[in-house]
Amino acid sequence: MTFTQTANEVFNKAINDYHIKDDIETPISNPYSEGTIENRLYLKNWIDTVQWHFEDIIRDPNIDPVEALVLKRRIDKSNQDRTDLVEQIDSYFLELYADVKVVPDAQINTESPAWAVDRLSILALKIYHMKEQVEREGVSQEHVQKCQAKLNVLLEQQVDLSTAIDQLLADIAAGRKYMKVYRQMKMYNDPTTNPVLYKNNG
Repeated sequence: MTFTQTANEVFNKAINDYHIKDDIETPISNPYSEGTIENRLYLKNWIDTVQWHFEDIIRDPNIDPVEALVLKRRIDKSNQDRTDLVEQIDSYFLELYADVKVVPDAQINTESPAWAVDRLSILALKIYHMKEQVEREGVSQEHVQKCQAKLNVLLEQQVDLSTAIDQLLADIAAGRKYMKVYRQMKMYNDPTTNPVLYKNNG
């Protein structure tokens, strides 16, 4: 089984597990052992899935402004958790390929493997929810057809992205490409670099 076959399987399990209750307050019950890449992939997609529904809720035009602010804070934390998980997944790849001898003309990729995996996780969510629209009752045939056309594109994109990730990992394993990871430096979360925060704390 390729890495992306495993990842897509784990992502689908997380999405399906969440939708058993379909409630943003549902606590995670990660079925994979701590320390495994499957555990990190499941947690990553669970965070993405909960945030997907945060984003739906906050777009309610009738949402109470106070509730919206609370939810915005939760989205901010979710984004930070998501970034942290991406970095953990990249750390897994760095360790996995630490002993690879890089060939002299090896090239660097435009993004690290984990950020591509991040896109694969979001893509699994798009596919799940677009399928919901295709199977939705009480809507026009035009709606179904439009959503089916979008679903077809998403499924093709999933195949292409999965193939590209597996090819990238194969290139890294063979030394044809090499990894460099730039840790995220989000200034607005840092009380020493966000002017609003450090001026208020001064």
